[in-house]
Amino acid sequence: MRQTDEATDLVDARLAARLAELRAERGWSLDELAERSGLSRSTLSRVERAETSPTASFLNRLCAVYGRTMSRLLSEVEAEPALVVRAAEQPLWEDRASGFARRSVSPPHAGLRGELVEGRLTAGADIAYDRPPVPGLEQHIWVLAGALEVTAQDVGHHLGTGDCLRLRVWGPTRFRCAGPEDARYVLAVVLP
Repeated sequence: MRQTDEATDLVDARLAARLAELRAERGWSLDELAERSGLSRSTLSRVERAETSPTASFLNRLCAVYGRTMSRLLSEVEAEPALVVRAAEQPLWEDRASGFARRSVSPPHAGLRGELVEGRLTAGADIAYDRPPVPGLEQHIWVLAGALEVTAQDVGHHLGTGDCLRLRVWGPTRFRCAGPEDARYVLAVVLP
């Protein structure tokens, strides 16, 4: 097993434990969480036991139920964030099934409202979120390489290298790698 696979597996195991903790903190059964999130009880159980790695859409639905951003959730499974985050220490999470990778460049911190994320979508990758984890979440999407199509509030935006989209997220969003090459972008997230 490659070192990056081992690191990803470790993050998945910590994420599974944290998701189980969040449900237990609220006193919810798996059935209750399934009803609140619209996700299947069996998949929730498999994710909490680290038998399967969750997709980005799956995590987004859980984040909405738990009232936190995906970055906040992922930062909860990492050590206390440092003031300086060296490139080699930036947590990487991958949704291999959808061709999406996210690096937490500037992880969330309790005293700050903003964070930076590097996103990578493989050519043809398409991910959709049914709702924001926090309504009114401010996002700035700056494309570093490739082409990205972002749909928010039923409006599509085609972004090329160097373009930046600024918006507040209230409903479903979709990110699609629109070109023949992978898309790489920076996502600045600011809590309302």
